[in-house]
Amino acid sequence: MHALRHELLPPSGVDFAIALKLTPSTIPKPSSKRDPSSVLNIVTARSNILRVYEVRHQPLVTPNHVDSERQRRAQIRKGTEPVEGEVEMDHGGEDWVNLGSVKVTICRLMASRMLLQRLVSTLSRSMPVYGTITGMERVRTISSNEDQLDRLLVSFKDAKIALLEWSESTHDLVTVSIHTYERAPQLVALDSALFQPTLRADPLSRCAALSLPKDSIAILPFYQTQAELDLVEQDLNLARDLPYSPSFILDFIADVDPDLRNVVDFVFLPGYNNPTIAVLCQVEKTWVGRLKEYRDTARLYIFTLDLLNHTYPVITTVEGLPYDCTSLLPCAASLGGVVIVTSNALIHVDQAARRVALPVNGWAARVSDLPMLPLEKDSDLTLEGSRLVFVDEKNFFAIRKDGMIHSVEIVSDGRTVSKLTISPALAQTTIPSFACQLSNELLFVGSTVGPSVLLKTHRVDEELPLGTVESDSPAAVVDTHTAMDIDDEDAQATSNGTVSGGPTSRTRSVIHVTLCDSLPAYGPISDLAFSLSKVGERHIPELVAATGSGHLGGFTLFQRDLPVRVKRKLHVLGGARGIWSFPVRQSHRVNGTSYEKVAHSFASERDTVIISTDANPSPGVSRVATRAAKTELAIPTRVPGTTVGAGPFFQRTAILHIVTNAIRVLEPDGTERQVIKDMDGNMPRAKIKACSICDPFVFILREDETIGLFIGETERGKVRRKDMSPMGEKASRYLAGCFFTDSNGIFELATTDVAPNHDRNATTTLQAVVSAGSHSQWLVLVRPQGIMEIWSLPKLSLVFSCNGIRGLDAVLTDSYEGPALSLPQDPPRKPQDLDIDQILLSCLGESAPALHLFVFNRFGSLVVYEMLPTAVLPDMTSPPNGRTCFLKVKFSKVATRHFELSRQEETEKTVLAEQKRISRVFVPFVTSPNPSQTLFGVFFTGDRPNWIIGTDKGGVNIFPSGHGVVHAFTACSLWDSKSEFLVYSDEGPSLLEWLPDITLDARLPKRTVPRSRAYSNVVFEPNSLLIVAASSLQARFTSYDEDNNVIWEPDGVGISLPCCDCSTLELISPDGWVTMDGYEFAPNEYVNALECVTLETLSTETGVKEFLAVGTTIDRGEDLAVKGATYIFEVVEVVPDPSSGHQRWYRLKLRVRDDAKGPVTALCGINGYLVSSMGQKVFIRAFDLDERLVGVAFLDVGVYVTSLRSLKNFLLIGDAVKSVWLVAFQEDPYKLVILGKDMRRACITNADFFFTKNELAITTHDEEGVLRLLSYDPTDPDSKGGQHLMCTAEFHVHKESRCSLAVARRTKEEPEIPQSRLINGFTDGSLSVLTPVDEAILKRLHLLQGQLSRNIQHVAGLNPRAYRIVRNDTVSKPLSRGVLDGQLLQAFEQLGISRQNEMTRQIGTERTTALHDWISLAVPW
Repeated sequence: MHALRHELLPPSGVDFAIALKLTPSTIPKPSSKRDPSSVLNIVTARSNILRVYEVRHQPLVTPNHVDSERQRRAQIRKGTEPVEGEVEMDHGGEDWVNLGSVKVTICRLMASRMLLQRLVSTLSRSMPVYGTITGMERVRTISSNEDQLDRLLVSFKDAKIALLEWSESTHDLVTVSIHTYERAPQLVALDSALFQPTLRADPLSRCAALSLPKDSIAILPFYQTQAELDLVEQDLNLARDLPYSPSFILDFIADVDPDLRNVVDFVFLPGYNNPTIAVLCQVEKTWVGRLKEYRDTARLYIFTLDLLNHTYPVITTVEGLPYDCTSLLPCAASLGGVVIVTSNALIHVDQAARRVALPVNGWAARVSDLPMLPLEKDSDLTLEGSRLVFVDEKNFFAIRKDGMIHSVEIVSDGRTVSKLTISPALAQTTIPSFACQLSNELLFVGSTVGPSVLLKTHRVDEELPLGTVESDSPAAVVDTHTAMDIDDEDAQATSNGTVSGGPTSRTRSVIHVTLCDSLPAYGPISDLAFSLSKVGERHIPELVAATGSGHLGGFTLFQRDLPVRVKRKLHVLGGARGIWSFPVRQSHRVNGTSYEKVAHSFASERDTVIISTDANPSPGVSRVATRAAKTELAIPTRVPGTTVGAGPFFQRTAILHIVTNAIRVLEPDGTERQVIKDMDGNMPRAKIKACSICDPFVFILREDETIGLFIGETERGKVRRKDMSPMGEKASRYLAGCFFTDSNGIFELATTDVAPNHDRNATTTLQAVVSAGSHSQWLVLVRPQGIMEIWSLPKLSLVFSCNGIRGLDAVLTDSYEGPALSLPQDPPRKPQDLDIDQILLSCLGESAPALHLFVFNRFGSLVVYEMLPTAVLPDMTSPPNGRTCFLKVKFSKVATRHFELSRQEETEKTVLAEQKRISRVFVPFVTSPNPSQTLFGVFFTGDRPNWIIGTDKGGVNIFPSGHGVVHAFTACSLWDSKSEFLVYSDEGPSLLEWLPDITLDARLPKRTVPRSRAYSNVVFEPNSLLIVAASSLQARFTSYDEDNNVIWEPDGVGISLPCCDCSTLELISPDGWVTMDGYEFAPNEYVNALECVTLETLSTETGVKEFLAVGTTIDRGEDLAVKGATYIFEVVEVVPDPSSGHQRWYRLKLRVRDDAKGPVTALCGINGYLVSSMGQKVFIRAFDLDERLVGVAFLDVGVYVTSLRSLKNFLLIGDAVKSVWLVAFQEDPYKLVILGKDMRRACITNADFFFTKNELAITTHDEEGVLRLLSYDPTDPDSKGGQHLMCTAEFHVHKESRCSLAVARRTKEEPEIPQSRLINGFTDGSLSVLTPVDEAILKRLHLLQGQLSRNIQHVAGLNPRAYRIVRNDTVSKPLSRGVLDGQLLQAFEQLGISRQNEMTRQIGTERTTALHDWISLAVPW
């Protein structure tokens, strides 16, 4: 049996992060008109994915009173503004009112508002890699002196280092070099799972170091100047283009000091002429039980690196450090030394070996003899899992594992440290996994179990109250105001600028901390369950994941489609052929001219008109609808004919209405103002099939592929034809086209015209100025030969030409060609699969919408390109092909999706065929799901409807809408809501909105339910449609002896009881996520397993019923054996409390509590019986009389059962040591029969059945992250009659999975026989799916996988095949053929068409066949 494994969701959270100037957008360009808003880049890493973010300055949201003022001033006619000292004319226009400095005040408010900005991080690139990332560092090479950009150094688990840099040509990271040490002597005989390499870099980028086993590091030197490079080349004759010199391995024991062993941590120290390293090690290993013999065994070494002579003199050695030292934090060069973190204290050590220790609890003095400062009163902190980060030279933050932030100040006289002081907790932030200082004011705290945060710090001089000692005032405070009013800001700026200088006033510099931004994440997945979410009248499946840890714990709800709910049905509207909703206002006439000033971005305009059209009855009908009552529609106008497009025109004072044979201008009430018949003299032209409206321009595309351009004359309020002679011959053919208004100013022209009045953005007419303000307008066209052209308006100058759009290339750049010639029309050209069917240029994004190009071809490929500025231009002295204007942009592919389309014959032109035609078009929209968020997106209609959404933290994602077909779509604010959509789907016309609190920054739409506690298990109870979850909490643990006497109690200051795990059981309603009932276990009892099982009972007619089975562990300390218990709960309905507002209410009823001599670690149900594990035994039990559990069979198994799964009468047992067993259950007589065992030793974390047709396989995941497919085949001679389970495939995932769900997969060929599909959740937050694959498809995709592995560039130059291979000494070749790598095959979908043909040609198949195979398999569920 074969399978495809691919990730539905990438890892969530941050393991490592680094700040650097990686992309050119972070480098200010003096010649640029626009100051770049990017401050720096943040690169984060989690497991096997790299993410590149840009930190930008973004203005804060304008307050309402400023919005109102702007809107009021925008309504004043041009030329009637008041002069200085006067305010605006009143509405009657009677006279001026003199209010002195009112206008000056408004100007001051507006100016001060521009200074209020916040930092926002936006995702630039997300790259999966074929390696587990273990560290990142910023380095500068000799090339950095030229482009001023930093380079990224990344280390991987298999002892590799890759040097990466940003490429502007590909808009991606490219590999400069890769350095591997996996064949070094230190790694030859080492188990890879026991070693985690650490990467460190010198602050001046002189070298980098990677830790290796056996107390050694690999040193990679870098050249910084050309002089260094020339000096080394004279001796070694090296190549001049290498930014580094040969690396070498430094053995601490042999090369530095014989006692430097058991390395704990190492860092580079700043401020030295040569690279200097501080190494923390433990000379003699010890633990709590040996503290009487060995304590203070840690030691610190500081030595320098002479990279030329390879000598390493030791500067300082510090002995007698506590045994529980965990990490080092280098201090600034002005202070010197390092800060050592222990479990119970903070220690500063300088270069002269002076030690200053600050205890944080009473345990520090008991485990160490190191002299320490006095313990502060009631100080009882723990530093395990804490992260330290410097704020400035003498202050750093200690962020504990529960997220509490403590400020620590280093008190010194010059470079001599006298003491350390720690403040009480300032605030609680995320649970840290990594903390670093991005710049002088920015801190980044990364987390693997929740969101990561970006903090800003700044110093403020605050006046001390009289009588206050300076040391008693806080050194840091938290700013709770994220946004301040303008007046308050001005007042604060004034007060800060005038500090009192009286003789009795004293000030103290205080650090203020502000939250700037956060990167969303949900953390590890502990358990999975499918529930039914009620949306309106429908129930849709929803994947519930127990995620997070500690106070960041809760539930994350995933859905396959973007969830929407129907607010109302609008059958009277129709709209099977199109719906358009837009605002139209009454025009204002001045001197006989009708005009309306352009609405500003802050204007809250609502739609006033809806136009819908239907093809039935023939020849179609169009309706103009307006809002009549609160929720009703009025249709005052009906027009025969099918509408092709409609939109506001003449500054939103008229309606431009395009039908198949004419262009009509309508008044706001629907009456006709002008009609232009689409005629060629007296001869009718072909029908209009598509159009684009961008006031004052109109573009039409006819069925014979000819186009027409029209322009509106604002003075006359009429539309006329526009001359298209600059575009070539009259009979030119085009496939698609659209207008675009550049509101961001990214369209910048380079021109050979040196006239002083030439506008480098665009030339405009009076109509364009009135309509679009200062925004330039452009026309995008696609010709049949696959050439995309961009023309400036209104003079129609060709500014961009590209022939790569037909092949869907990764990057589209200007080819500098002239206008393309038309193809001969004799014989008529037939449509081809690679023809572009739809094209759109629109904004996509959230806080800073960016321009994107949307392309859809007739084969079913949807591609999204991001528009980017470029500096590459031709020789302007002799422009090619006679062109004089060049657009300084390029397009980079960011998303691709392929669909299986059902196409009808192109030659079929009947009325019935026209009514059945499915319209596939891009519809841009702007929506506000909540008042603080505005999203720019695009909806793709047709039989594969999808939402295309861009967010700050998730980039561009494509989500299915969940409809079978969508014929028409438009955003609608007619009912005073910016979050509603009008959709004509297979259910008819309806008004929709997204579900609240939906998050669209991942590949699957998700909702987060924070619960302030983590959950270890979650199940769905089908009878009551409720969620049952086991929470994971902490409680104080007290140890008792056999006679229940307390063995030990806290006996000193700063001494407290330890913590242990405990659990509660919660019954939760998915409707509002309200906890209906719960059950508290003992303080030392926690849940191991929670299952919904079907047991035999006398309380139902069927004789069976679903119950909740819970297995627990009871800890009793080190001296007493652990125990456990099995619980059976029933969910019963009770009378609801009228004040609760719920119609139905449920409770948990405890049926049975069965004590066990050992922990109950796994549970499941089989044929109406309960299967439970206790210690080394598995029991089959019957639920007797609904009041007790009676054992009917048992089996001695391995060491510790981790997983139980049942299928019919088969039982799958996973063990922590002895892998997996396949057992059969027999009822007459009761008996458990062992069918087969996996003979290898493996710690199974999850095991499940996997089947298709008549084949059955067993899937296992172990703690090393290896996925195996096992088969039970008694006919195989190597299985010894089936006693041994045969391993058919091994696939290295490199991450641990502790939960899985089996769902049905039905294919079109076999709808009655479902196959199984397994969904696995992983500890890094990723979600994967395992899908069965037929033999023929496996052969094709396996060959394609090999081509992709060899012939495309992989991030960091890593080998995908080596990443997935599992070391197995029992076979001659790796068992990797049975599982396909979805991560690698997904890269095939992203390739251009020419590259796809090249890959498939070499394996003897077609790209269409390979894409069909991939599309049929790569679905979530």
